[in-house]
Amino acid sequence: MTTQTENRAYQRDKLRAEELRSQIAYHEHRYFVLDQPEISDAQFDALMQELRAIEAAHPELITPDSPTQRVSGTPVETFGIVEHRVPLLSLANAFSGDDLRAWHRRTSGLLEREQFSMVCEPKIDGLAVALVYEGGKLTTAATRGDGMRGENITRNVRTIRSVPRALDAARLPARFEVRGEIYMTKSGFEKLNFERGEAGLPLFASPRNSAAGSVRQLDPKVTASRPLDAFLYQLGWQEGGTTPATHHEVLGWLSALGFRVNPQIRRFESIDEVVAFCEGWTGRRETLDYEIDGIVIKVDALAYQRQLGAVGREPRWAIAYKFPPTQATTKLLRIDVNVGRTGSLNPFAVLEPVKIAGATVSLATLHNEDDIRRKDIRAGDTVIVQRAGDVIPQVVGPVLSKRTGKERTFRMPKTCPACKTPVARVEGEAMYYCPNRQCPAQRFRLLEHFVGRGAMDIDGIGESLAHQLMRAGLVRDGADLYRLHEHRDELLQLERLAQKSVDRLLASIEASKQRPLAQVVFALGIRHVGGEMASLLANHFGGMQALMDASAAEISAIGGVGMTIAESVRAFFSLDENRRIIEKLRAAGVNLREESGGAREGSLSGMTFVITGHLERLSRDAAEALIKRNGGTAGSSVTKKTTYLVVGSEPGSKLAKAQQWGTEVLDEPAFVALLEDRGVALGQGRDAEDARTRAADRRDRRE
Repeated sequence: MTTQTENRAYQRDKLRAEELRSQIAYHEHRYFVLDQPEISDAQFDALMQELRAIEAAHPELITPDSPTQRVSGTPVETFGIVEHRVPLLSLANAFSGDDLRAWHRRTSGLLEREQFSMVCEPKIDGLAVALVYEGGKLTTAATRGDGMRGENITRNVRTIRSVPRALDAARLPARFEVRGEIYMTKSGFEKLNFERGEAGLPLFASPRNSAAGSVRQLDPKVTASRPLDAFLYQLGWQEGGTTPATHHEVLGWLSALGFRVNPQIRRFESIDEVVAFCEGWTGRRETLDYEIDGIVIKVDALAYQRQLGAVGREPRWAIAYKFPPTQATTKLLRIDVNVGRTGSLNPFAVLEPVKIAGATVSLATLHNEDDIRRKDIRAGDTVIVQRAGDVIPQVVGPVLSKRTGKERTFRMPKTCPACKTPVARVEGEAMYYCPNRQCPAQRFRLLEHFVGRGAMDIDGIGESLAHQLMRAGLVRDGADLYRLHEHRDELLQLERLAQKSVDRLLASIEASKQRPLAQVVFALGIRHVGGEMASLLANHFGGMQALMDASAAEISAIGGVGMTIAESVRAFFSLDENRRIIEKLRAAGVNLREESGGAREGSLSGMTFVITGHLERLSRDAAEALIKRNGGTAGSSVTKKTTYLVVGSEPGSKLAKAQQWGTEVLDEPAFVALLEDRGVALGQGRDAEDARTRAADRRDRRE
């Protein structure tokens, strides 16, 4: 007998199922038809999972038009409609290795066999397409649509160079359909959005949206102008000819015919290999120049695929492993501005906290005022936020359909938020600057930069201590650090500084006097002078005095140094206050000459390293400093001269470049082993040192 409580729960589930069906239909229309999504893929998946759970508990609530029973996306009549001879189905999702193993167990049970081959393919985040060839010629191209009927986009697809318009008919079935994904490269997407912004046009939110919008143009010339590409990954149907026995053989056949097949596709015999492949790509997805949001796993034998069939709108013989989301939507509460070490005013977004790729994000970069205007981002907007690879969180763009009219347009402040000095924008540059070199925000950021890795590499001075040193009047610039030994008693009065930690701090400052000249030049915080440029200047001039006395023309004569950098260096050393800092460094005994006037000799001499991704034991700056200190070269991009690419977690596109050049790739343990084999002392990294300092402080205070 149904109790009153159970009946109320049933009614709640029934109403919620109706609400979910309505929400999902709305978001499917915005995604598949309008190409203007309002929520992230992860949020959409959560709605679908909730509906599935309700329908699993109450099968009688399943309706024929439920999104769990059909493929999403009603085709737009404008382009003409194509009836799909064989439905284009959607895929069930897996979000973990356990989900994949559960799918494998279900499939094994249905096939009554424990082992079967599987093919893993990157899941391209683009627009699904079905191509029909007759007599070797492309006759029809259609979108997925609702799975049964799609939009006719033949004229536009013929403009995509990687889609063959004609094939060798002698090698082909009379008629056949091949399926794949049209996408836009990341680099092409960035270029397209920049051009649209310059022209005052709305920006695309993602490469997927830009690909879908480009294919759905009424004028094929517009499609032809867009950087579109395609991967083909499945045979839909065929008339005549011999049918391959496996999906992997189909892919080989398609590739031999001239279709573009993804080179990352792999075939495996065990589910453990599949799980390892999927999880491995989670951290490497950023190495590709196209977006992937998961891995598709398919049963290889076509006979097994036919035996397994489909349930609802999903084939039983395939599943999509979805990566953790790198995008989410949230509210942009306000736009604030901070001041950098060179005086640049840097706008950033203050967000309602949102979880992306396992981390809670509440702040995101907005680059500069021009970028904010180009993207039309306003305070109060619902925005799409992205956190991918080793890139800090950034606002991709606003969700325009959620505008209320109360949003506020951003304007760069006319005065510095830290010192109220009128700000100025240098002609030809995107940034505004505070010209006041005594601005407290600039001085703090300069101090923070001065002690950092790759600069003077001084352990023990974090953000909190830097603030304390400046508030106490002990330090105004980096050179003042070398007189802190005269203020030992004052240091002991500062918060969280006990005797042993003061000793370590002073020892680290003393040790930093022997840093190479390149690190000293970098530590000065000269605008446009990064680590590599500092090395170039140090190697050329051999000493700080020669660099200080050089004219802009002499500096720009160095290969790789432009006039903008040369003038920035000249302007820096023309200021008396900066020359006084150099004199304080000289008086303190800081090294101001490059050893041998050129490359430093050491156990890594002759080797060029490039680092990508996040290292656990060392920060990237610390690793590069060790390389340089021991005679090696730390490069920023992979070239033919690169000896090793060191790969941490979430590597960038440098990995693909290294594979292209055949450069030897080292993971972090192999890199550490190489350093230790050559006698390079690593220490434990800055984080570990900071942790030891804090622990020692606590012990000192207990004593």
